[in-house]
Amino acid sequence: MSNPFKPGARSAASARPPRQPLEALAGSGLANLVDRVRWLDALDRVLRQSLPATLAGQCRLANVDENSMVFLVSAPVWKASLRLHADVLRDAAAAAGIPARTLVVKVAPPEPVVPTGPDRSKPLSEAVRDSLRATAHSVSDPGLRAQLLKLAAASGKSTDDA
Repeated sequence: MSNPFKPGARSAASARPPRQPLEALAGSGLANLVDRVRWLDALDRVLRQSLPATLAGQCRLANVDENSMVFLVSAPVWKASLRLHADVLRDAAAAAGIPARTLVVKVAPPEPVVPTGPDRSKPLSEAVRDSLRATAHSVSDPGLRAQLLKLAAASGKSTDDA
C-alpha cells in the first residue's frame, strides 16, 4: 500500500490539474520541490487535526525527515504548549506513515501586517523641494529633469515649472 503523504504519491485530491503557475514548473528542476511542498502541506493538515484548535491555528509543519518533525509556532508560549502535545503529534505522524521520533519546535513570528490604508507619508519640506528643483536644473537629461521637477511639485506647490 502506498503512503499518500510521500512526495510523488498521487491521491484523488491531487489528481486534479495543477494551477497555471505550477504548470510552468513541471519541466523544470523545481517540480520535485513543488511536490514536496504539497506533501508537507497535506501532512501539516493531518497532523494539526490532532491538536486543540487554538494551538493548531498557531503552528505549522515546516519539515519532516526520518528522525524528526519541525514545527514553527508564532510565539514562545505556543512552543511550550506544542511540546506538551509531542506524543500526540508523533502518534499522528506514525499513523500517517512517518516514523519521526523527535519534535523540534521553532518560534517564527508572523510577518508584520503592512497597512493598506491611505498613504500617510510625510510631505517633503520646502528645503528638500528646493534641492530637487536645483538638481533638476543642473542635469542635462530632460527625462530626469522632468521627473525631479514632478517629484518636487508632487509634495507641495511648485513655483517653478521648467
